[in-house]
Amino acid sequence: MPTNKNALIRYRVLDNCFRNHGRMYFIDDLIEACEKVLLDLDPDSNGISRRQIFEDISFMESKEGWHIELEKLRDGKKVYYRYADPSFSINSMPLNQLEIEQLRSTIDILSQFKGMPQFEWMHELLPKLQQGIADKKQDQPVIDFDGNEYLVGIEHLEVLYSAIYQKQVLQIRYQPFESTQPFELIIHPYYLKQYNNRWFLFGYNPDKEIYTWNLPLDRIQQITPIRKPYKKNTKIDWKEYFEDIIGVTKPMDKKTESIVLQFFGITGKYIASKPLHGSQKAKWINANMLEVQLQVIPNYELERLILSYGETVKVVTPKRLAELVAGRHKKAFTQYAQSSSTP
Repeated sequence: MPTNKNALIRYRVLDNCFRNHGRMYFIDDLIEACEKVLLDLDPDSNGISRRQIFEDISFMESKEGWHIELEKLRDGKKVYYRYADPSFSINSMPLNQLEIEQLRSTIDILSQFKGMPQFEWMHELLPKLQQGIADKKQDQPVIDFDGNEYLVGIEHLEVLYSAIYQKQVLQIRYQPFESTQPFELIIHPYYLKQYNNRWFLFGYNPDKEIYTWNLPLDRIQQITPIRKPYKKNTKIDWKEYFEDIIGVTKPMDKKTESIVLQFFGITGKYIASKPLHGSQKAKWINANMLEVQLQVIPNYELERLILSYGETVKVVTPKRLAELVAGRHKKAFTQYAQSSSTP
């Protein structure tokens, strides 16, 4: 459990202890009360030192904390602690600077998820939170996620997400890249997957009797819920389904193969720190060459990924993949050669 979260929990526990004038809370009692709550939340908690509790009390008394008025009363040789005003609570105080900074950081992170269907509640909540902690100092954001709110088809995400959970059969008007005419199809939606900044819908296509039919959202023109019995997914474990491929395209008539690639120069260091796939095994052949072995089903996305590294990668095996990639490079070279020769 993060230390800053532990601190906030301790402050709340101490607040409850200080408000209770019906019991004398000595330092050992305060430690015990905090440890009990923390152990309930995290069995691996290492306990709390006396020094930590004294530091917590000092912070609560400071202007950076809640400026609490704490009585420190003696009972024999021991000292117990309580609020001077038993009706006081830090819960009724305005946010202190620590809480403001933590809330501001949380808002920055949550703001990155706007547009995702399960976070639609944030459209209303975030402006209220931002207004509540607004001050004269407007800091720049310090975190950003890889996303694109202007993606074509992103407006379908919430509808499809809801249809999956409500088990609603859909009629979809779909426009393929390779055709000028859209067509209609029925789909029982099961799963939404994002890859390479594009979203894909997977579901059961009753016309083809395929449970893993794949539709990119940017090619969907219209979605209409229809009254038909929903066919539940009892065949596909989606986490397992994507384990042996890169991307979203899974050729059903192919098996996993050993793909051996060699990366050169700084690209090798990049691949070593950011594996291409969970099956990746890598070893340095020399200071300038990293050899990578993947156990995946060859598909369109693997081909495109290899091509994206240009001259810094070489396919060793399988031979047909090496020939396919080499052919792509030759065609690209021809395109450039023709362009350079054109007046």
